[in-house]
Amino acid sequence: MSFSMAGLVREHARTRADEIALVSGDRRLTWADLHRRSSRLGNALIKEGVRPKDRVGLLMKNTPEFHEIAFGCSKINAAVAGLNWRLAKGEIAAILEDAHLAALVVDAEHRELVSDLEGDLSKLRVIQLGDEYDSMLGKASEKDPDVATAPDDVTLILYSSGTTGKPKGIMISNQNLSFTRRMADELFRMRPESVHLVASPLFHIGGAGTGLTLMTLGGRTVLTRDASAEHLLELIENERVTHAFFVPAVIQRLVELQEVEKRDLSTLELVAYGAAPMTEALLRRSIDVLGCGFLGCYGMTETSGTVTALFPEEHVAEGPDARLLRSVGRSLPWAEVRVTNMETGVAAEPGEVGEIWVRSKANMLGYLDQPEATAETLVEGGWLRTGDGAYSDEQGYLFLQDRIKDMIISGGENIYPIELENVIADHPAVSDVAVIGVPHERWGETPKAVIVLKAGVAADAADIIEFTRSRLARYKCPTSVEFVDELPRTATGKVLKKTLRAQFVPAGGQSSSAAK
Repeated sequence: MSFSMAGLVREHARTRADEIALVSGDRRLTWADLHRRSSRLGNALIKEGVRPKDRVGLLMKNTPEFHEIAFGCSKINAAVAGLNWRLAKGEIAAILEDAHLAALVVDAEHRELVSDLEGDLSKLRVIQLGDEYDSMLGKASEKDPDVATAPDDVTLILYSSGTTGKPKGIMISNQNLSFTRRMADELFRMRPESVHLVASPLFHIGGAGTGLTLMTLGGRTVLTRDASAEHLLELIENERVTHAFFVPAVIQRLVELQEVEKRDLSTLELVAYGAAPMTEALLRRSIDVLGCGFLGCYGMTETSGTVTALFPEEHVAEGPDARLLRSVGRSLPWAEVRVTNMETGVAAEPGEVGEIWVRSKANMLGYLDQPEATAETLVEGGWLRTGDGAYSDEQGYLFLQDRIKDMIISGGENIYPIELENVIADHPAVSDVAVIGVPHERWGETPKAVIVLKAGVAADAADIIEFTRSRLARYKCPTSVEFVDELPRTATGKVLKKTLRAQFVPAGGQSSSAAK
């Protein structure tokens, strides 16, 4: 039987009707509640003129209505498009133009972002959560619309962060999401009795996809709009959370606060991490402070989530296997992952850096209305080019080496910022770090370290540079250092290196260097 979000909510409404499906603040919705409300939503959208294969945009922070709408749209074979509420008005308008929505549902907090739409967008049906949304549902039938869907029908569209240019609408089908149940069982080792905390924004695969995992088993999912460390620790303690997915930047804040507050985290079984690199220093500290299993995940929206994993038992702090802390693990059963030689297009040898390619039935259908970009990413043989650099070892463990575009070429030598970032993160004064390439009059390009220091701890550029030279070949070490209060990040925790380059790379000029 083929998978669909509509089928998921129907199944659990039949077998687990009175079990809690979603928790959000004081709100608790059972599977029966979700089934009824999503049917009402589907019928209401039909009255609004939404038809099969149309798209409905969602511009809202994490809230149960996101899932109501996703399930409801699935029941009428429409797709939901998650929109990044952190974008500016003009950026939102550009995505709305690209998505060609039949309707947009927005929360009150972000209504202003779509208040002055012009041209054809001014005709877009905008529905605001609250009284308007509730009234619309109240007038609609609870009868399941039950519109047929096919495995290749688009059910979810998520837009890329735009860190490398124009955002692209990533089309995810019912078949792509069919592997979510296996992720829940085989990857996250969840059970129907588990409690899953979802703090990642639902416009991202870490929220919409990973957040769907326990729901496939009929378990309890806790949504939060507030990703502050204090609130997350409180939720883990009060809701007896067993599983969570966090980006490294959030984990760092949790660890720092838990070292001071010591909340009861005894129910926490597993914390999955991904979406951005995690330094070995932070990982060791996190394992010690949070006291649970850690699961390293690698994947992307285009692969509908995780394709490689480093399981808790592979997180070894000492001995020869400690090297695996730098790895994102090995490929999962539903994905074929290889490192590909950039020049020949064939599989790279162990230890040879290349581009990660993925072949899986979970790979996206393509980018919405962007055939050229799709053809560049989905290539012959069913492979998806990720744009990420890596090498694998003899055992098949994958070691990330940054985005291909972020690689620094200095005097003909390839330098991978993540290697340097891992070393700098071990410095006792460093809280956060990113490395970018900047122009150099002799070497063409050279590393610059942009650093956030720990509160109350001092360090200077010479100290940082000398620290790296004691551990790495000199050509890999930074020739300049900048200290900042915080690093710019996307909503999903990725460092915005293009922002750092815009700030610290002189336009058309040469970089000043602290050392050569």
